[in-house]
Amino acid sequence: QVQLVESGGGLVQPGGSLRLSCTASGSIFTINAMGWYRQAPGKQRELVAAITSDDSTNYADSLKGRFTISRDNAKNTVYLHMNSLKPEDTAVYYCHAEPNYPRPDYWGQGTQVTVSS
Repeated sequence: QVQLVESGGGLVQPGGSLRLSCTASGSIFTINAMGWYRQAPGKQRELVAAITSDDSTNYADSLKGRFTISRDNAKNTVYLHMNSLKPEDTAVYYCHAEPNYPRPDYWGQGTQVTVSS
């Protein structure tokens, strides 16, 4: 089992920045890739960014250039750096871990990001 704990959400003004953190614990050796998804009210959950164990990254096309994903393997932590935030970035952001063997994906509890003046 893997546990994911997110932190760093909150209220920020348009144009501001936030950094989300997700720390994994438990059987972390079973994780292939980690990433972030988000879900806005009334919308489907969507991929924000992902990073693999060899540091390959993948971003939603609409977020490239504003969001950056990184990882600190020593801390078992993945970060999402969000810049130039817009009101449409308001959502619950979920940490995600993809197992390296057949089983359901792991999800964090979610952290709210609200972009508003």
